[in-house]
Amino acid sequence: MTPNRRPSRLFAAALSAAAVLLGGLACSLPARAEGFSPDKVVKAEVLPGWRMADGQRMAALHLRLADGWKTYWRAPGEAGIPPVFDWSGSTNLASARVIWPQPHVFDAGGMRSIGYKHDVVLPIEVTAADPSKPVALKAKVDIGVCRDICVPVALNLSADLAGKGAPDPAIRKALAAQPEPARKAGLTSAACAVEPIADGLRLTAQLDLPAQGGDETTVFELPDKTIWISQATTRRTGKHLTATADLVPATGAPFALDRSKVKITVLGAGKAVELLGCPAS
Repeated sequence: MTPNRRPSRLFAAALSAAAVLLGGLACSLPARAEGFSPDKVVKAEVLPGWRMADGQRMAALHLRLADGWKTYWRAPGEAGIPPVFDWSGSTNLASARVIWPQPHVFDAGGMRSIGYKHDVVLPIEVTAADPSKPVALKAKVDIGVCRDICVPVALNLSADLAGKGAPDPAIRKALAAQPEPARKAGLTSAACAVEPIADGLRLTAQLDLPAQGGDETTVFELPDKTIWISQATTRRTGKHLTATADLVPATGAPFALDRSKVKITVLGAGKAVELLGCPAS
């Protein structure tokens, strides 16, 4: 089966490149709603969390979405808007790593998007530049929210992360909901075949992996977000899963793919697994 494609894959790749340059909000060409009020659709706060034994802090971004609205996962699908995080206004911050709980897969007229609805808690692993001092966290978060239309929303958040804090059940629940490492979930073998196509590459993953339940969705990700990745086809026979997608750079030509950097996520019914790196078949 050939992966789903947009009318012009080269045009799609150019849009992906533009989305990165424009803060990640261009790829779905969102409409600005007449009289739209972000405060009525999404409310956001930083959960301060707690200091862990290794000196890092586990905080979280808490989004509450109005009924009928959704927002998107880090790889939002062809119909979604990728989130963008800017921590540059923070003080004493070395790094902030967002940890993604398993998302939902939405289908609208054959176009797949991947994201969240209702309450969303995104854990953030915060590393201080100087562990002896508190972190003044300031974030600008650009997200897309969608119902009948998709609208970009800019969130400006801040929190002083000082002291030991206290474990937060909402953050712990979100941490427990992140995809499981594929080897821990029972993956026994993984191999990827790459073949050139007119405007890029076709990537096929062969995974011996227990079923995750329901209609499984496979997502491929690369570090270079300017490369457009088609909606993958997923086929399963017993414990063997085959997933195929096309990778199209803005140049519209085959390119060298580092298989060790390919991230594969398999989303199922209430379960998900994640694998980084896929050796040659």
